[in-house]
Amino acid sequence: MFASIARPSIGAFFLAAILAPGLASAATVSASLVPDGTYIVRVEAVKDAQHAIVMLANGMETTLTATGSASFAKVKPNQQLRVSIIAGKTPVLAVNRR
Repeated sequence: MFASIARPSIGAFFLAAILAPGLASAATVSASLVPDGTYIVRVEAVKDAQHAIVMLANGMETTLTATGSASFAKVKPNQQLRVSIIAGKTPVLAVNRR
């Protein structure tokens, strides 16, 4: 009886181990949890001129909020940006030229 219970559990464990890396790359984090600094990010989507969903270099996804004179109005998906994040807000951004 133990063998019949253990097989599905072991199978589920291996399935979870195989799927975990793919699921981890889709993780979303609040911009307020990102340490202050300058980052290179890839734009996933632009919600409006003040909000963009971006992918950080570590594979985490976050929604940035532009403040001050910064704007995501001219940013397109898949563009690479250099952004400064201070207290979860983005006061400065520049499009990276490749």
